[in-house]
Order: sequence, then C-alpha cells, then structure tokens
Amino acid sequence: MAKRKRKPSKKAYSDYSPSVRERIKGFHPFKWVSRSLFLHKSLYIIFGVLAVLLIAGVIAYSYVSNTYTVNQFYVSGNIHYTNEEIINMVIKTKMDHNSLFLSLKYRDKSIEDIPFIEKMDVDILSPDTVRINVYEKAVAGYISYLDRYMYFDRDGIVVESSFERSDNVPEVMGLDFDYVIMHEKLPVENEGVFAEILDITQLLYKYKLHADKIFFDSNFNVYLYCGGIEVSLGTQEYIDEKIIQLQYILPELEGKAGLLELKDYDESTRNITFEERKQ
Repeated sequence: MAKRKRKPSKKAYSDYSPSVRERIKGFHPFKWVSRSLFLHKSLYIIFGVLAVLLIAGVIAYSYVSNTYTVNQFYVSGNIHYTNEEIINMVIKTKMDHNSLFLSLKYRDKSIEDIPFIEKMDVDILSPDTVRINVYEKAVAGYISYLDRYMYFDRDGIVVESSFERSDNVPEVMGLDFDYVIMHEKLPVENEGVFAEILDITQLLYKYKLHADKIFFDSNFNVYLYCGGIEVSLGTQEYIDEKIIQLQYILPELEGKAGLLELKDYDESTRNITFEERKQ
C-alpha cells in the first residue's frame, strides 16, 4: 500500500513585507514636512525661552550686584574691638558685601561666640548701608591665672578666658582665691570688692583716664598704676572726688614716676602729695 505524501505545514506567522510601490503609495511628504517643522519649532521655542531666562538672570544679577553692594558701615557699642575688626567679623565672604544676602543671613539671628561680645545684630538701613550693633560683655577687670587672663563682670562672675591682655580694662591684683571656674563667681572673701572695681573702672572711663592695674592691699585700700605713676586712693570714701582730681593731675605728671597720695583727700583737707622717684 503506497504511503501518502504529507503536505507541508503552514507557518504560524507571515514573512510579508510591503513592496516598494506600497511604500511609495503610503508616503505623504507634506505630513513628514509638517512633523519636522513642528519638532524644529518646539526646539526653537525651548531655546528661546532658555535664552530669555538667561538674559533676564544676567540683568537681574547685574542690577542686584550694583544696587545692593554695601559700601557704608555704622558700628556702635564696641569698646574692646575696633570698627574695622567688627566689620571683618561680619563681612567674611564676597557674598557678604550684598545687603540682600546679609538680610537673609542675619534675619532674626545674632552673631555670637565671639570673645568679649554677648552678641552682634546686623541691620540693613538701605541697599548700600549696614549698621552693626555690638553688645559687649560687661567686663569690670581681669586677673592673671595659670598663664591666662580671666575676665570678670560687675558681679565677679568670670565671663571670658583669653591668652590676650586687654588694654581697655585694668588688671586687678591683690585678690586672694584658690580656684577659678568659668561662668562662676571668683571665690574671694570680700565680694563687695567687685562693685568697687566696677565703680573705679566706670569713673576712669567717664573721665577718659587709663589705669594699667588696680591693686588692693590686705585692708582693701586701692592703688592705681597709670604708667609710671602709682596712685594711692585709700578706701572707697570720696572715690569720685579723688578720681576727678586725677584728670587734672596726671597730665602734669606725664613722663614722671612716683607715688601720688590721694588717700587723705576729702572735702575739708584736699590733701594731695606727690613723691617723685628716679627712673
């Protein structure tokens, strides 16, 4: 019995591809051109917007840089630091010269953690003018302790420790203490001495006098050292009148050295003596 020939199975998919004629028939040149123009038009719009934004940014930056550049500074409240030193603490970078940047940087914020300064506030008065308000710590004097200078306030509380000696407040000597702790009161027997120190330093500042040192002896008699002149003030009694006299006497003793006795000065005697010493 003869075997039947099997018919070849049909493929599940077609290998059909359009002919050249069909491709030409389906090609629409105007449709292709319109799509191409639409694509290029979109790119032009994007580039145009970017160019406008770039130009606007350059103009805005130039305007802000020229209009809001700080060139005037007013500094108030500073004694320990000069105006230039205070300005350099605030203006540290190129951007800090811009008043808009400064207003954002120091908005509701003070500058702290600077020796001898409680805080500093920055106020923008105008696009080119800034005022820096300095609030210094109320320092009455300093003592030398373990190769450092410990600065204390009117209550005798140590507010600052530094390796630098200040020219604006006097060194206080003659106080007895066993230890010093930051932000605590100096452990001295007579705590009233701190109010006395503050009175003296304020009077010196008021009458534009400078004392390098304030010394207390064992009986808390006061001695000032102003250059080569040692001034014996005695007790706190009539201290205002004694220092008032200093503003007239010290200029006459410039260049000299010796002991100026004011301890017996009062309203009735007005006893003042000067014993010159050879230099």
